Amino acid sequence: MQVYLDYGAGRPVDPRVLELVSRCHREVYGNPSSFHSKGFQALEVLGEARRRVAQLVGADEGEIVFTSGATESNNLALLGAAKRAKGRRKLVLSAVEHISVLNIGKALSREGFTVEHCPVDRLGVLDLGALEDLVDEETALVSVMAANGEIGTIEPIKEAAEIAHDAGALFHSDATAALGQIPLNVGELNVDLLTMSSNDIYGPRGVGALYIRKGVSVAPHMIGGGQERGLRSGTENIPGIAGMGLAAEIAGEELEAEAERLRGLRDALIQGILESIPESHLNGHPTLRLPGNANIRFSYIEGEALVMSLDAVGVQVSTGSACAAKTLEPSHTLLACGLKHEEAHGSLVFTLGKDNNLQQVEYVVEELPGIVARLRAMSPLTPEELRQDV
Repeated sequence: MQVYLDYGAGRPVDPRVLELVSRCHREVYGNPSSFHSKGFQALEVLGEARRRVAQLVGADEGEIVFTSGATESNNLALLGAAKRAKGRRKLVLSAVEHISVLNIGKALSREGFTVEHCPVDRLGVLDLGALEDLVDEETALVSVMAANGEIGTIEPIKEAAEIAHDAGALFHSDATAALGQIPLNVGELNVDLLTMSSNDIYGPRGVGALYIRKGVSVAPHMIGGGQERGLRSGTENIPGIAGMGLAAEIAGEELEAEAERLRGLRDALIQGILESIPESHLNGHPTLRLPGNANIRFSYIEGEALVMSLDAVGVQVSTGSACAAKTLEPSHTLLACGLKHEEAHGSLVFTLGKDNNLQQVEYVVEELPGIVARLRAMSPLTPEELRQDV
């Protein structure tokens, strides 16, 4: 059996979206900046996609800027806000932000900005008291992800945004992991900037968007012909953008039912693993978590060995964020939650999606105990009472 449980790293394109993208490649080849019928056709497709993405997060069409993906959206948000900060030289980022946000912070610190990292508790929830202490009149921007794609914890971004605004700072949220998984409304959450990714809602890769609240000024980071309100120059990727638009519409329509289905599978997976494997522990918040996320650590073994062993029986999982996997360093998110290096190294991320079912979950729960027992039997760290003959 083949069981793909790494939807947090990459998702298949929805067949309905794929059909639209293919049709646009064939038929909508005009430049939306051209003043003729083919250009107007492309412009109409662009506008429809913008409307669909805006509707998913409760925004106005004019507040959506299309990009090449979440990383570019994060760059436009943070670098763009920093350049328009009017003397404010401080950024506050949560300690569990995606590596793209943390690395932007490092780049800005080299340019003379003060960058602070707000801690989280052992469940990965932002410490709002610490955030209040860190944010002051020097703060230009606060960035807190809507939910952590690695441990699944949903963050209190409405309360965090209020703290930022009380100090006169802008508030950005990377919603890559949360979009299409939980309801998000930019008005209710009171965010100024919101990062979105197409592939994370079963749209094509290489497309993303940034919500920019009306009245918020960010500097462009790509200079050219002035597309996307001058904030993201370059001829628009019409097929990809159209695909993201339809994916956003489908995500909004199916969100409630799919989230309920995934929560059932997620809870069955967590319960099955924790009950059948001693010294296994859930990382992240037990209830305030993304519906398709299960992050579990296994004492005395390495996550990489588990990934390879599971792949050998047809199960694909991850040890953390795919964007940071090549470093072989322990997860900064798990370390921020207070785990030791060896504990962080023994964690697996299971992320479920549209094609998963209960039979697949049961297969994983059946295969995993034997794999864990075999790896523990080979580890010199395993206590005698956990060793099993294999």
